[in-house]
Amino acid sequence: MIAVTDRELRARPLIRAWLWFAAFLVFAMVIVGGATRLTDSGLSITEWQPLLGAIPPLTEADWLLAFEKYKQIPEYSLVNQGMSLSDFKFIYWWEWAHRFLGRFIGLMMIVPFLALWLTRRIERRLVPRLVGLIVLGGLQGALGWYMVKSGLIDRVDVSQYRLAAHLIFATIILGAIVWTALGISDVRRRPPRSGRDWAALGLVALVLLQVALGGFVAGLDAGMGYNTWPLMDGQWIPEGLMIMEPAWRNFFENAMTVQFDHRLVAYAVTIYAAVYAFRVKSRAAKAILHTVLLQVGLGIWALLTQVPLWLGLAHQAGAMIVFATAIWVLHEALSRQPERGLALNHEIA
Repeated sequence: MIAVTDRELRARPLIRAWLWFAAFLVFAMVIVGGATRLTDSGLSITEWQPLLGAIPPLTEADWLLAFEKYKQIPEYSLVNQGMSLSDFKFIYWWEWAHRFLGRFIGLMMIVPFLALWLTRRIERRLVPRLVGLIVLGGLQGALGWYMVKSGLIDRVDVSQYRLAAHLIFATIILGAIVWTALGISDVRRRPPRSGRDWAALGLVALVLLQVALGGFVAGLDAGMGYNTWPLMDGQWIPEGLMIMEPAWRNFFENAMTVQFDHRLVAYAVTIYAAVYAFRVKSRAAKAILHTVLLQVGLGIWALLTQVPLWLGLAHQAGAMIVFATAIWVLHEALSRQPERGLALNHEIA
């Protein structure tokens, strides 16, 4: 048993608010990242400068230099040949905002953590979790640059594999923050041991799989084609799903197959959430069903309208809300009340 001091106990609401704010910022980061993708802005900044990169071009000469660097990559010569400086500034600001928000999130995690830790307001059990969140954020920044690098030499866009990995990692970070924020209390978590526990864990895994498929849809611009529903290309099971060799490539490189899989898993998530809500009948279970139904509606709407920017961002936001709600479902399933006298003694396992 680890004793919790009065100072640590009083700091719980502050730490909880800090983490929820961090979750909101990560949520916003994903949305800005989606806008960066949908506006084809991700390759506008061709260098990674973790510190100096926070300063955007300030003079006309600075802008012209940044533009000249962009002109050296294939995306400019093969896709945007002849674009104006004002058009370049538009895509540059999207990418700069995405990177700046990432830097701000890093500072917002590190500075409060150090302040709370040095003043002994963080419970010992939380320290490794919070450090882990900060490390994950740093790794996500490096993964983002690794993604951008894939589009600077031999491609006119980033690798869909790396884009999907970047989105999956962001989603996991959001889920980890939400889980940690929900866990700041005397309620203890336990390993899955019942059918309901495993069902909740399965729901989280299925939603994460759907987010991953969404990353491949975005990476291949797969939502821009086959814009009918419920039929796809005029068929329930369209031809051409497995035309690539070897067969596994179709699941990651064939836009038709990727979109078809995204549709199928959406149906699976909906059925899973409906059955779970019917059997469990908790607030979290009802919430996951409602958010999934809303997300499916947004997805169909986006598909039928060929993914306008605002609707694509709403759909991406919906995916993050669904995943965060799934984390709530899992947390609810695995929580148990503290033992008698535990709260009075301010002790936790």
